[in-house]
Amino acid sequence: MKKRKNIIIIAAVVVIGLVALIIAKHGAKDATFDQDFHVEDVNSITKIYLADKQNHHVLLQRVSADSTADTLWTVDTIYPASQPMVDLLLETLHDMRIRQQVNKNAVPQAIKLLSARAVKVEVYQRKYFINWFGGKFKLFPHEKLAVTYFVGHETQDMMACHMFREGDKVPYIIHIPGFRGYLTPRFIADPLAWRSHSVVHWDVRHLQSVELDIPASPDQSFAVRRQGEGFSFELTQSHTMVNGFDTARVAQMLSSFANLNFDEFACNVPNSNMDTSFNAGPRAILRVTSTEGKTREVKTYLKYLNPDDRAAMPDSNLYEMFDINRLYAIIDSKDTVLIQYYTFDNILQPASFFLGQQRNDFAAQ
Repeated sequence: MKKRKNIIIIAAVVVIGLVALIIAKHGAKDATFDQDFHVEDVNSITKIYLADKQNHHVLLQRVSADSTADTLWTVDTIYPASQPMVDLLLETLHDMRIRQQVNKNAVPQAIKLLSARAVKVEVYQRKYFINWFGGKFKLFPHEKLAVTYFVGHETQDMMACHMFREGDKVPYIIHIPGFRGYLTPRFIADPLAWRSHSVVHWDVRHLQSVELDIPASPDQSFAVRRQGEGFSFELTQSHTMVNGFDTARVAQMLSSFANLNFDEFACNVPNSNMDTSFNAGPRAILRVTSTEGKTREVKTYLKYLNPDDRAAMPDSNLYEMFDINRLYAIIDSKDTVLIQYYTFDNILQPASFFLGQQRNDFAAQ
């Protein structure tokens, strides 16, 4: 009987202790609200969903824990995400703090603006049903919606923004201590904004072949293919192997694929501009194949300038019909983008350049 009584007393003490702990934590949340608004463990975040009032929505999902991968995240489970942008978002979720609570008299107006303009942000994390000893003993992992934020407009001083966390009673003014600016632009629901701009991210060791076709001058088309520890050079129209090519120029060209990116998605281009450029056919067709058998194809097209710009120029003779800085490109017959001549300058060169002749923008003319 005495033993049973002791067990009951111990159980009662444990229950009281747990209740006290829960109450203490709840009270701490109200008293020290600036300590738990952020996401402490961003490494456990598995996905982030963002949606705005313009019907944009995007799902960012972690797909790899390999720090050497090109990207650890995907956009809408299909496209590689821009790792720097995702890193900035994770950094923001971790570093953001409450600067102050919205003034009581301003709460109705703040809630009204948040309802009309806020970006909804759902953060999912990997949780464990059993998580003991400060995370040293964890069992039964599962994904859980950890927190939902509504990110709103900037403050008058442009140094913070209004945010509301689901479950709270009032919105708060959120900032990152030491950062000059507001955080709203970091929470974007447009999927294109999150997609990687990488065309190819393969160093020389992972390149199997590079082919450049120039439809207007097929005699200048060529292919560089891996041959043992080195590479061979072929004029593809005549299937002629060339031994005396400029190895320094070819090496420089091949090194360009270690981090080759496009400039931006061509999503706001008028149809008339598209028709003018693309009806003329591609100026160059680039195909890059990795040692793993993956191939990326880039078709380049001249970018015409807007003829209306001629009238606005002090001297209309200075007007250039073609954009001298950028080209259109279609990647893998899917994405229409803009690329810079400067970035692709070592690649879009005719065969004659790699045979020791002068640099020529032949492939882009």
